Amino acid sequence: MSVAENPALTLLRNAAVFAPQPLGRRHVLVGGGRILALFAADEAMPGGLALEVVELDGARLLPGFIDGHVHVTGGGGEGGFATRISPLPLSRYTRSGVTSVIGLLGTDDCARSTRELVASLYALREQGLGAWGYCGGYHLPPTTLTGSVRGDIAFVDPLIGVGELAISDHRSSQPTLDELLRIAAEAHVGGLMSGKAGIVHLHLGDGARGLDLVRRALSESELPARVFNPTHVNRRRALFEEALLLARHGCHIDITAFPVEDGEDAWSAADALQRYLDAGAPAERVTVSSDAGGCLPCFDAEGQLSHMEVGAPGALAATLQELLEGGLPLERVLPAFTSNVASLLRLARKGRIEAGADADLVVLDERSGIRDVMLGGLWHRRSDQTVRRGPFEPLPSATQSPDGLR
Repeated sequence: MSVAENPALTLLRNAAVFAPQPLGRRHVLVGGGRILALFAADEAMPGGLALEVVELDGARLLPGFIDGHVHVTGGGGEGGFATRISPLPLSRYTRSGVTSVIGLLGTDDCARSTRELVASLYALREQGLGAWGYCGGYHLPPTTLTGSVRGDIAFVDPLIGVGELAISDHRSSQPTLDELLRIAAEAHVGGLMSGKAGIVHLHLGDGARGLDLVRRALSESELPARVFNPTHVNRRRALFEEALLLARHGCHIDITAFPVEDGEDAWSAADALQRYLDAGAPAERVTVSSDAGGCLPCFDAEGQLSHMEVGAPGALAATLQELLEGGLPLERVLPAFTSNVASLLRLARKGRIEAGADADLVVLDERSGIRDVMLGGLWHRRSDQTVRRGPFEPLPSATQSPDGLR
């Protein structure tokens, strides 16, 4: 089934809408890929319309998740070329409730390129997913299409910033303060020229310097704090405390939903988000991302790779489910997966349920799992089954689950 089809008008009846703020029971009218209107449950509906009516019976309806840190070309490579990770197919995102992604390059910004990244973003857009990205990667000088960060942001439609530029990490280019400021200024001005986010998405490693370089950049330049967007800030507990202080000074910080073992000097994404909110830090300045498709490596004291895992889009849904099972209100935690990301990245039609927004929607089941997913007004998942796949995804066999998992 082609994502280019024009869907008929769809009426989602009796949804418990979290937009992400709770709106109570609403009927939601969808058409032409957008949310056309929201009606109160007792409000008379316009007559004479040919509608597909979907009864939600009070199920929770959310904006689709925006995953702000995804290796859409595949990540890895730290353990040799054989450890390069393949790109994830469309349904890996959609079955996890992810309806928009921000793609980037990581350690391997040599064999992988901004050219390849942009092609991958366009491919995901052709399949219906919202897709943007960052030029550059871990290292300096940043890999670009036009020859400059400013030019890439200004002239290459999907590129909205630069990242993930690595600091406090043995794999980084060990950037100086002057180098960071120059890159940040390029991103900021490129954003001003184009109306895009114009941010520097900063990979934080395990290094003892932590966020010192960012603090110095804020104190020694005129650049707005929002330009600096550190990620992986929950990988060390002391680093997380540094990030809290930066958020109070205007930075937006990104929590990564990676696995955390008992006793590890790190916070899980659920713990980190709850601690952030409980600390009274600005609720609009925190986001959660998955590092999907990326290598999650562990290194020994000599800097050698000891083992690795792979980030998955489903980490977002699992984190949200954990938070809800822990008793946190949905409206308190949902913005970190939706509207906060959209606001930081200036994605005006994403992350909210309101008239004029894109019809990227998620329906939760009774256990707070992902039941139904709509992208641009088209169903990609219904009743826990994938109904749309990427062009080279195999159909499930008799020995597989509906999502192709054994």
